[in-house]
Amino acid sequence: MAVMHPTNPAVDRRALQRKVVRVLALGQILGGLGVGATLALGALLVTEVSGSSAWSGMAATMNTLGAALLAVPLARLAQARGRRISLSTGAFTAMAGASITIGAAVLSSFPVLLLGLALLGAGSALNLQSRFAATDLAADDTRARDLSLVVWSTTIGAVLGPNLFEPGELIGRALGLPALTGGFVIALVAQAFGALVYLTALRPDPLLLAVADGEAAGRGKPSPAGGLAVLRASSPARRAVLTVALSHAVMVALMSMTPVHLTLHGASLSVVGLTISLHVAGMYALAPVFGWLADRAGRRPTVLLGQALFVASLVLSWFGSTSPVLVTVSLVLLGLGWSASTVAGSTLVAEAVPPAERPKLQGVSDLFMNLAGATGGALAGPVLALIGFDGLSAALLVLVAVVVASHGGRAQRDAGADAPAAVRRSRR
Repeated sequence: MAVMHPTNPAVDRRALQRKVVRVLALGQILGGLGVGATLALGALLVTEVSGSSAWSGMAATMNTLGAALLAVPLARLAQARGRRISLSTGAFTAMAGASITIGAAVLSSFPVLLLGLALLGAGSALNLQSRFAATDLAADDTRARDLSLVVWSTTIGAVLGPNLFEPGELIGRALGLPALTGGFVIALVAQAFGALVYLTALRPDPLLLAVADGEAAGRGKPSPAGGLAVLRASSPARRAVLTVALSHAVMVALMSMTPVHLTLHGASLSVVGLTISLHVAGMYALAPVFGWLADRAGRRPTVLLGQALFVASLVLSWFGSTSPVLVTVSLVLLGLGWSASTVAGSTLVAEAVPPAERPKLQGVSDLFMNLAGATGGALAGPVLALIGFDGLSAALLVLVAVVVASHGGRAQRDAGADAPAAVRRSRR
């Protein structure tokens, strides 16, 4: 049975939502392809332009910093103009970043290269915003599933992107550019197609319709308060943002140190590559399963399942740190824990406030998620040097404990927001 939109009877809401998810998934594939093609190449290009491998980590740092700094402006743009304009602007910004990066390589300018890599972070920022866009018109009983499908589509770009080294090198040479810039040409083209998809296919705009729907239902217009004020005013919002941010910090901290740890213990590059590939598969491949579970069992139980997977991963890497096999299994569990926690936690972020306030809160959530990941990655190195991989694993259990504690007490009294879809429907 078709469900018509309350403010526009001509719109079949469920049909429109299916279209929105398809459009966002396609945009994620294109955006993920660009990001995947440039992240690893960025480290190599930074080394080549700077003349020192000591600067190689700046590629990931600038990308994360750019994504963090652009999250809130893109969310504000979504608040004012809708998802279509916000997501396409993010894609155009990433295109500018790719162009500047290519120019910096030609000019051999390190500062300009860092600027380009930071602007490329817009690709990561729009990918994060896309998962929230999937929830704008979603029904209660499919909201987590729809979000998870968009997250899952990232898998394609994340897997294919790093394998575009050789085609990118051929493209770079064919265009008379430095060989390492070919991947950034691919990123530029992929983001251009992504912008075209958002501009032409994301009509009517899901966020603008959702806000109009909320106003018609008496849930109010956007307040002048900023995202941080919205966060301070809502304990469910604070809990949801904390869940997403700390879960991301745990994942980045352990994952980023695993290649270093395995290499120091004599593992080959092929073993390291396999471990990270399986970890990435754990992050994305089962996202729809966790989305389905969050819709059926509830958001909070799925978050706690994710934290339980984190505990299993960290205990395994703590006591099995000398075994490449056990470390690999630990990384797979780490990816699964991140997936469950991020899918359910992001759904809680989307549901914590009325539609008119969601973009502001979502932008702040993405800001904290990126900052937490950057901080976790930056601190993991010194911690690894001081107390080793097993010590790092044990220390990260503290962050897991904080998330679990945040979902006790008052969170249990707020169980209505986390109830399974069937229970929520029965309460209406």
